[in-house]
Amino acid sequence: MKSARLHPSLALTLAGFLVAVGTAHAAETPPTADPKTIKTKVKAESIVVKGRKSAAVASSGTKSDTPLIDTAQSITVIDRHELDMRGVLSLSQAVRYTAGITPDQRGSTATRYDQFALRGFTVPNFLDGLKLQDSPTGYATAQIDTSRLDRIEVLKGPASALYGQSSPGGLVAMSSRLPTSAQSYGSLTATGGSFDLYRVDGDVGGSLTRDGFVRYRLYGTVNGSHSQLSQTKSRRYSISPAVTIGGDGDTTLTLLGNYQDDPQNASYGSVPLAGSLRRAAFGRIKQDFYDGDPNFEEFNRKHWATTYIFNHRFNSNWAFSSRGRYDDVKTIYESVYSEGVYMDADYVRDFEQEALGNFSRGTAYANERLKNLAFDNQFTGRFSTGILHHSVMMGFDYQQSRATEYDGFGSAPSINVLQPVYGQTITPPAISNHYITDQHQIGLYAQDQIDIRNFHLTGSLRNDWYRSHQQDYIGGSSSSQSPEQITWRASGLYHFNFGLAPYISYSTSFQPQSGITSDNGGRTTRQADPTMGKQLEGGVKYQIPGLPILLTAAGFHIEQTNVLTAVPNANYSVENGKVRSDGFEFEAHVNVYKGLTVVATVSTQKVRDLSTHKPLVQVGKGGESLFAFYTMQSTPLKGLGFGGGLRHVASSYGGTASYGDVTVPSYTLFDATASYDLANLGHAFKGWKVQASVRNLFNKRYVASCYGYAPYDEWCWYGERRAAQASVGFSW
Repeated sequence: MKSARLHPSLALTLAGFLVAVGTAHAAETPPTADPKTIKTKVKAESIVVKGRKSAAVASSGTKSDTPLIDTAQSITVIDRHELDMRGVLSLSQAVRYTAGITPDQRGSTATRYDQFALRGFTVPNFLDGLKLQDSPTGYATAQIDTSRLDRIEVLKGPASALYGQSSPGGLVAMSSRLPTSAQSYGSLTATGGSFDLYRVDGDVGGSLTRDGFVRYRLYGTVNGSHSQLSQTKSRRYSISPAVTIGGDGDTTLTLLGNYQDDPQNASYGSVPLAGSLRRAAFGRIKQDFYDGDPNFEEFNRKHWATTYIFNHRFNSNWAFSSRGRYDDVKTIYESVYSEGVYMDADYVRDFEQEALGNFSRGTAYANERLKNLAFDNQFTGRFSTGILHHSVMMGFDYQQSRATEYDGFGSAPSINVLQPVYGQTITPPAISNHYITDQHQIGLYAQDQIDIRNFHLTGSLRNDWYRSHQQDYIGGSSSSQSPEQITWRASGLYHFNFGLAPYISYSTSFQPQSGITSDNGGRTTRQADPTMGKQLEGGVKYQIPGLPILLTAAGFHIEQTNVLTAVPNANYSVENGKVRSDGFEFEAHVNVYKGLTVVATVSTQKVRDLSTHKPLVQVGKGGESLFAFYTMQSTPLKGLGFGGGLRHVASSYGGTASYGDVTVPSYTLFDATASYDLANLGHAFKGWKVQASVRNLFNKRYVASCYGYAPYDEWCWYGERRAAQASVGFSW
């Protein structure tokens, strides 16, 4: 399917077309004497669109609403309109049309977590400005249902200068649906689709007082489906009530709750590399192959949270905001999984058994609970010193968490991939790990955004105090670390009056890591220090004057140092590892111009572990994508919308197999979507809308990723098969 690949020249052609459209539009627009007035007016008008923040504005980069064109950092905004238009059901699906993303690192089978890489690194998720903490082993990890979100921002590059411990790749910032100023509103949507998909989503809100001083919103969903693997299915129930006190006044308080119950969540399984990525002696493994057993398959996750968001304006220039959230995540997990190889009783690999389709399996059990408390408080102000216009921020945040873990691993009967036998007797593994991990983080940060006419300078500085203590109640050992770290960010951008904005930025990060290290050959050991990250990014943005069209291009160089490197035949590691990520990204966004929405991306990256001189496992080399959607504005077909997308994901490194290095080939997929506003049929249908979408339109068979650690494990994951869904909704 080489001809279907979106070549970079196509993106450049698209960019040229959009520039030409902007030039023609500008030629028809009368000139205004004061360009400064135009700029101020555009900023003021772009902040709120029908009760929602404009897609041309982001807050994740500066912790304040700043136009993307004036932000010297790469940020991708995915708003509610785009999520609905594409029929997105998860965060992993939401970021597929984002430059720099390696999507679906566990294919479409292990969907209980959202697993993708940004610029080569795993990144944390934030909800309403606060980090969603994970348990150390990762089982007690919250998954946010994207239907309750208003927008998603993908911030690229180190962000520790504002957020504390974080990945050098960036972060994902999600925002919940909150009460709006509308007197009364609501919607009810029913969805059905492939693999027995069902969803019912309800959203209702409005004012509890005549003057709108007290507002509310209640969102809920019931959904589930079978997975593309046999014997497995998912179910979810979620409800999110919210109330805002204060209306549009200077002081507001929003209280937000959420309870989500995932009593079932498919499988976390894989397929052996032999028979999936590479043809085996027995042939190919079916895409619906399930490596577990229904007798020992459970994933029960309960997540409840309560959040407050407080804002107070002292005057037109100074304000204070505070937000906090308490999360409680409890997960019970038990599973049988394939090891991707066959090991005999002496733990020696048996290739003859593999040729017959037989593979060893193991068992896993985990009972984990994570309690997390987080706060972020900040003062913001605006003032001028001569020609310098300052927007300053001073903040303090705090986070503490406690994770309790009971884990165990064992063995299970082998399985034949051609004739699997389910319902076998599975012996639960004995509990081998009982950990309690306490973590605390305190951060002080400050930021100054300086405008000097068309110059935009930003400086951020932060000091973190981090403390972690883990007690092993079975092994009788404990470990602690308490690093203090300073991180910073500096950037500059010049915004020309005709819309061009070149920029450059430098930022740093730190990220605690678990593990034991030694500085003297193992005579004494200690807890590993955090990894350190730094990035130099330069780019250019172009906002076509008067049009909702934004073009961005950026090149970046990221280094992560102090990474742990294993020492052969030792129980410790050394801190001499280094990861380097170099790349280029291009994005074009048309946000609903005369019924047209377009998202086009091109990215290329080289991410390598310099200690092994190999790429990072499950990290791709980039890719290209194009999504377009058009809604008819007139004629008898007014209200009919249709569109589609093309996603090309470049090859990725899959580790080491028995035959050597593993390369997962590139793949190209097509999506399609359509909708119709039934109000165009007559007043009786006002508020009704139907929509349908298909992912992997041509049902391409492909392997999304692999993880080889020969001779012990050789896992791969099939990508998503064709999945269609249709919905009917009513809104008021």
